[in-house]
Amino acid sequence: MTTQKPLHAVVFTLSLQGHVIPSIHLAIKLASKGFTITFVNTKVNHRDITKSLCRKTSQNDVVDIFAAAREAGLDIRYRTVSDGFPISFDRKLNNEQYLEGHVHVFPAHVDELVRDLVDSADPPLTCLVADSFFGWQSAIAKKYNLVYVSFWTEPALVFSLFYHLDLLQINGHYASHDNREDTIEYIPGIKAIEPKDLVSFLQDTDFSTSMHRLISMTSKEMKSADFILCNTVHELEFEPILAIQEQRPMYAIGPLFPSGLSNSKTLVPTSLKPEFDCTQWLNTKPQGSVLYVSFGSFIPCEKEKIDEIAHGLLLSKINFIWVLRGDAVSYEEPYVLPSGFEDEIKDRALIVTWTNQIDVISHSAIGGFLTHCGWNSTLESIWYGVPMLCFPLKADQLTIRKLLVDDWRIGVNLCDKKPLTRFEVAEKVNVLMSTKLDDKLRKEMIKLRQISKNALAENGSSERNLCQFVSDLKNKIIEKV
Repeated sequence: MTTQKPLHAVVFTLSLQGHVIPSIHLAIKLASKGFTITFVNTKVNHRDITKSLCRKTSQNDVVDIFAAAREAGLDIRYRTVSDGFPISFDRKLNNEQYLEGHVHVFPAHVDELVRDLVDSADPPLTCLVADSFFGWQSAIAKKYNLVYVSFWTEPALVFSLFYHLDLLQINGHYASHDNREDTIEYIPGIKAIEPKDLVSFLQDTDFSTSMHRLISMTSKEMKSADFILCNTVHELEFEPILAIQEQRPMYAIGPLFPSGLSNSKTLVPTSLKPEFDCTQWLNTKPQGSVLYVSFGSFIPCEKEKIDEIAHGLLLSKINFIWVLRGDAVSYEEPYVLPSGFEDEIKDRALIVTWTNQIDVISHSAIGGFLTHCGWNSTLESIWYGVPMLCFPLKADQLTIRKLLVDDWRIGVNLCDKKPLTRFEVAEKVNVLMSTKLDDKLRKEMIKLRQISKNALAENGSSERNLCQFVSDLKNKIIEKV
């Protein structure tokens, strides 16, 4: 009779805010199911989280961000690893060089850390959980006889596009110097999608970049995973999920939030930037009167568009909180608001460089969200029933816009006309924040909110899927013994 080995997983997260947050929540969720977890952050991620907590430490001092989780009874250990670049290296300004290192240098540091865990960890390491966007996962898992679990932080629809990259390429919708522009109707589980709604990188005609090499590696890695965990809700994306499940074991276990959105909210810090507390300001505003504006943590926008949005917010006369990063338009020069803007907004607006988004959109004063259509923002907005005005910038945001506006009908396009104008911004904002908002949209939002909450309820689809994954993983580990 084979003795059951303990479930000890090493978890690697991509070094982007939108990936760090669900990865940490996944680690907490797996630990709550009896896993021993060794969570691995890059050294630069660790530096940024530590700085966001306003703690001053020496370069070699590792603040254990999971200390409170262990005090709460979860067996989560913490390690850091070099991504191959000095801490001081500017990864945004030198993105192409960074991506090359991500593919060719980072894996050696990962291999060294995993080897150390395999040699010394107690209980023994049994599986490797890694963000799907790496490229080395299956090789390292195979080398050390570990079960490989691919963690997808985006919609299942986007997963399917990457998984079927070969179909897109064969049919001339990807990696062609003259990509086809007709409707895509041949991907399993996706009835139809327009080329303009593909992930922005899949629309490129120059496919010789480091990003496109990484995309190719990611597509291959997906097909090598023993299991795939997806931060989505089965009922919201059952068609692409069922199609993938015919080929790979995929489990929809989202939305991945802090447990109960209360106790674990501050259990483990997830922010790579210092957060401004907007609660006191929000408490002074009437229910549903404030628009929340945020375009995410990473991707810049054209200055002309940000300027038009600023002027549009002025014209709208509504209350708003705007998360406006210094690098909102460029990684080289900080963005400066139009002259006189801050004087004109006075008491009706609050501009911050970063905040705790869940704290904000869960507040009763929030009545709408002008969003870049990031997946975490989408799941959080659905959970709290906040209608969305959609302004996607790049990457998967274009595809998520399709889900929100065209498929689920819970979002409104900011820009129906080109170019974006301040007058259209003001008009759309006022519609979003008023009783003029389509009743059908409000009803669909209520419906999706309930679906999301049901998924995380006891015996809901996401909880059942997670339990099934744990059971299937145990059997897979026995096979490898």
